Formats: sequence, structure tokens, C-alpha cells
Amino acid sequence: MAKKLALFGGEKVRKQPFPPHPIIGEEEKRAVMEVLESGKISTFIAQSGELFLGGKKIRQFEKDYTEYYDIKYAVAFNSATSALHAAIVACGLKPGEEVIVPPYTFTSTATSVLMHNCIPVFVDIKPDIFCLDPAKIESAITPRTRAIMPVHLFGHPADMDQIMSIANQHKLRVIEDCAQSPGAIYKGKLVGNIGNCGIFSFTETKNIMTGEGGMLITNDKEIAEIARMVRNHGEVIFEGQSQRTYRSDILGWNYRMTEMEAALGIVQFRKMDELNQIRIELSEYLASKLADIDGLIPPVAYPDVKHARHAFAIKYSEARIGIPRDTFVKALAAEGIPFGAGYVRPLYLNPIYHENKPFIYKYYGKGISYDKGICPVTERLHEKELMLTAVCRPPATNSDMDDIVKAINKVIENKNELVEG
Repeated sequence: MAKKLALFGGEKVRKQPFPPHPIIGEEEKRAVMEVLESGKISTFIAQSGELFLGGKKIRQFEKDYTEYYDIKYAVAFNSATSALHAAIVACGLKPGEEVIVPPYTFTSTATSVLMHNCIPVFVDIKPDIFCLDPAKIESAITPRTRAIMPVHLFGHPADMDQIMSIANQHKLRVIEDCAQSPGAIYKGKLVGNIGNCGIFSFTETKNIMTGEGGMLITNDKEIAEIARMVRNHGEVIFEGQSQRTYRSDILGWNYRMTEMEAALGIVQFRKMDELNQIRIELSEYLASKLADIDGLIPPVAYPDVKHARHAFAIKYSEARIGIPRDTFVKALAAEGIPFGAGYVRPLYLNPIYHENKPFIYKYYGKGISYDKGICPVTERLHEKELMLTAVCRPPATNSDMDDIVKAINKVIENKNELVEG
């Protein structure tokens, strides 16, 4: 029998916090200092047509993306939320039109749809990879559906062949939310390079970061041009135009990235594959150590994908372990191991889809349900089955993963304490 659980006064398995993230090295510091010393921090406010597209660092960051993804256009933003909003606009959606989205994702996947006065329609997810379930998409399509927004959640690609087939059949746009999946691959293709456009996030918790920031990539010239206008107050500068005229052709916002963020991004992006590989190795090591524990299912990776391993998601069986998941997670936390009980609550259960509905719902979305029960897989995962940690990332090591295994085994071996307590 293992020692007494820390939850009841025993000694913790792990006393020190996990290694801090993100990793900020000398290269990142030099890149930011170079921008500060240049005095060119934003550059979008310059009067030349060239700098309407951003400064040297921003354009280099975008160029790096086009080359890595072998794609024609990349447009940098101050956040992935901004980029998602711009994608909705650039894909030509009109007020009241519908976008199919998963309910288990960060809030802005759906609220970016509302930002353009469109209506999010929630479709349930697959229970193994936590991404949109293609088998459930067609029944959600109506005459007002115009787009599908698959999310490659936790780093695992969604089933893009089926999603693209449905989209092509119904003439729908596909906007890939790749916020948690930079460098992930689906059947030989980098995610973000499969639909009409792909969106990436550089928040400091992501695989690579600029503090805040986002990127839209596409092969569609019109999507890229409109996205640039949305990013910069709706203004447009035509090819060959030398001076900014402050002409606004569409409604736009200030969604511009700064040169400091881009400088960070250039350095981080060049390390992405190396950083992802460490995540993959840590996750695979931890999964191998947990594989024989009855009642825990480590993250699935389909054989035809490369998983970016943004987060480590375990499926938990209360029936096999013998205690409720939330109790298990609480006991792990007391041992110094940070796991979440579930991810975000299903988005459609938030007040914005009920008592605080946006104005657009006065005219559209009347037949769409946001009631509890519409996505039972998501609800079951969130309420009972999913456990999530984000510590399987550099600079953590296998020794850090061993502490997770020790704590899990300790809690299971002492589960009677939890039942009796």
C-alpha cells in the first residue's frame, strides 16, 4: 500500500511546480530588442503602400508561413480570434447564415461567427479524438448553412476527408481552426492547408507563441485580400498605390500584429518542429506508462496523422477506477499534479446562447437548439470522462512524466481513502 494521500495530510508525490512555459531564450530576447532599438514598433501607420501590409518582421513572419505550408498567402493578426473573425468575413458569409462548429473548443471558435452576425450551429464530437464527428454534420445542414469550422483539438487533426467531401457536396466553405495544432499532419497534408483557410494561435500557452497573435493562411487571393482589409480598419491600398488614402471599403477593425510579436514569432516558428517533437516524445512516454492501468485511456493518435500534442487528454472510467473523476482529479492536484476535470464546458450552455443572446437572434436562428442534451458525447466527456493536463511540453522531461505516473498509481492504490472520506 502506498503512503497516505496528500489530500488527507500525507506527503506529496511532487513538491516543486512543473517547469515553466513558454521557453524564452536569448534568441527571442535579441529579436525583440532589435525591434525596440529600431524604433519601428507597429509600422502599419506609415504612409507608404508597402507598409500598409505591415513592417519587415511581420512580412517575414508571413513569408515563413507561406514557405513552410507551401501556400500562397499568410496574413498575421493580433490574435487567432481576430483571424477567425476575418476568415468569416473573407469567406463571404452574410448576417443570419450558419456555421457548423464543435461545442468542445475555446469560446472564440463560435463567438467569431457571432461577431459577423452569423449563427453558430453546434455538432457533436468523436469520443476518441474530440474533433467534429463527420457522421453528424449532414443532419445539421440547412438552407442557411454556409461553412464548417473543424477544430483540430488538443493537436489531433479532425477527419478532414469526410468533412471536405460533405463541404464540397453542399458547396460550403471550410475554415480550419488550427490554434492547438501547428505542424500537425493529416494524411500527408499539414492542417490549415486543407480547407479554404486555416487559422493559428500564438498565445503564450500554445506550442509556439508571440504572447498574443494569430495567422491566417490560404491559397485564395480574395480571402487573403479581404482578411488584410479586415485587419486594418477596412482600408485598401491597390497594387502600385504609393500612398495611404484612408479609404475604407468594408467594415474593419484594428487586428494588426506588432513588429515585436512578429520578431518573437519568427524565432519561435523556426523551432516549432523541434518543440513539437519534444511534446510528442513526452506524450508517448507518458501514454506508454499509463497504458496498462485499467480505467484510463491515454490520447489516441490515428495511424495516418501527426499529432501536435498540445495537451494530454485522458479518458477516465469511474466504473473501473471506482471513484468519481472529479474526486480523482482533486486527489492528483493535492499530490502536485495539475489535471483538469474536463475542458471548457460545452459552449452552447453558456449564457450568451440563452439569456444574453446577441441581437442577431431576434431575426435568425429561431429553430436552432442550444439546450442541454444536444451533444451527448461532449457532455459525457466533460461531466465524467475527460482529464486534461498541459505539462507534457518542453522543458519538461521523462522524469516529470514519471511523477505523474507515481501520483496516479498512488491515488488508485489508496482509492479506499477517497471512498471512505
